[in-house]
Amino acid sequence: MATLKLASFNVENLFSRAKILNLQSKQLTEQLLDKVADLNTLLAKDPYSTADKTAIKKLLGELKDYITLREDRGKLLTGRGNKARVTAKGASAWDGGIEFKRDTFSDTTRGNTAQVIKDVNADVCCVVEAEDRISLNRFNSALLDSKKFKQVMCIDGNDDRGIDVGIMSNHAITGLRSHIYDGTARSRTFSRDCLHAELDLGGGKTLHVLCNHLKSKMGGDSPASKAKRTKQAERIVEILGEFDLKTDLVAVMGDMNDTPDSTPLAPLMAVTNLHDVLELAFGNDMAQRWTYNYRGKKDQIDFILVSKPLKDAWQASGVERKGMIGVGLIPASDHGAVWATFDL
Repeated sequence: MATLKLASFNVENLFSRAKILNLQSKQLTEQLLDKVADLNTLLAKDPYSTADKTAIKKLLGELKDYITLREDRGKLLTGRGNKARVTAKGASAWDGGIEFKRDTFSDTTRGNTAQVIKDVNADVCCVVEAEDRISLNRFNSALLDSKKFKQVMCIDGNDDRGIDVGIMSNHAITGLRSHIYDGTARSRTFSRDCLHAELDLGGGKTLHVLCNHLKSKMGGDSPASKAKRTKQAERIVEILGEFDLKTDLVAVMGDMNDTPDSTPLAPLMAVTNLHDVLELAFGNDMAQRWTYNYRGKKDQIDFILVSKPLKDAWQASGVERKGMIGVGLIPASDHGAVWATFDL
């Protein structure tokens, strides 16, 4: 028998983070992201009306501390600063977009994140909000010391702010499948990705891990956000249909941005032979299961859901909260790290 330890941790980026996401006021972040969404909607119009041009210039001014404008072909603006004018006739007259300015993190912040991961000491860790594979690899090599993982992988997802899902593993990654193109060209299913990694556990055993980061509730959790998470949960259920959850080793991990009893996650929570490791440990006691603390409201929004063979091999699970901002002694993230051990 061999022990397998799984973990899922939203690290909230490792080396740098979009400034717009790194503000103390989440309410301000939500307001600014709404303006970014409005700006992107306006920039996609063809042609631009006079009112559109006025609104674009106004939003660019209000967001100048958080974004830069990239013009690859043609020009959206003529002039600089307060004298700049939107002169492009519409979206077809230029190519480009907005890029997010970034804040860098201190050695202390990175060290705290690393300490949480070292203390959890998992064999496989789903990492949420890694910038990219290079950053994840640098973090693993430079900061995890003797606890560094043998292999790390991350594929750039659908979020242009550098918020991706990745996996760090001490077992060989023998297969990797991205789901960033699920949905349509105009409406991708996953806000980031549902990254499917196949891991060789030895002895002929393969572990399938689905790493996720579902649509957030930024902006007050609109009906559109709820519908997006519901669609994402339903797609995960479809992907799970590729396995036999009675016999295959499968784990769905990540930040689902909603609670176990929520309507959007209902399709996923209803899957037969799929089990929440925190429920296995604590039943319905949310005082023990919470992974996120927002304005004093403690909820479970981070998950490790496992198939029947893993459930049968389950030994223990919990939440490492020492790295939670405002909660732990070594603040690193707003999220606790979920972990579970199995005797295979």
